[in-house]
Amino acid sequence: MRKFSFSIIHIMFLAAMMIFHNTTFAQTNYTLATGSTLKVTGTSTLHDWEMVSSTASGKAKFTLESGKVTGAKDLVVTMPAESIKSGKNGMDKNAYSALNTKTHKEVKFVLKELVSVATGFQAVGDFTIAGVTQTAKFPVTYAVSGEKITFKGKYDCKLSDFKIDPPTALMGTVKTGNEVSIHFDIAFQPTK
Repeated sequence: MRKFSFSIIHIMFLAAMMIFHNTTFAQTNYTLATGSTLKVTGTSTLHDWEMVSSTASGKAKFTLESGKVTGAKDLVVTMPAESIKSGKNGMDKNAYSALNTKTHKEVKFVLKELVSVATGFQAVGDFTIAGVTQTAKFPVTYAVSGEKITFKGKYDCKLSDFKIDPPTALMGTVKTGNEVSIHFDIAFQPTK
């Protein structure tokens, strides 16, 4: 009888540990919250410039442990290519032409891996811009506030990496630099 009691207690303990483990480390579905912004900055022979979009959608599964992100998967962020604006109509038209937005209507990032580093994470994933996909690695910081998880970071690249010819204006006298930076300040909230 004593051996039988020990086995039941042992099985109950293992079952309790499995339930605790599954609830503590379960991944939760998240969607991109309103107010998230994406920005592209660069230079030209005339002046520095920036274009901003607050129109994006996204989803992810995050694992949190003691208020810290410990894992992410299935993260995808998509932005309509023509939602990015400079505040100057002519510049926007040149950018849309360079991005070939009639054919390639969105800019997309798909996360492959989130590697923990001292200051946050290094994101590894694929950017698809103007129909060309390139693997990207860049640092990311994050903050958890209530149910929201906010990520901030910057990816430096070249337009030519995505087979984009830097736009020109005024009969070629003003030329956009090849180097650009993609900045993001995005928040995810649990899917309702």
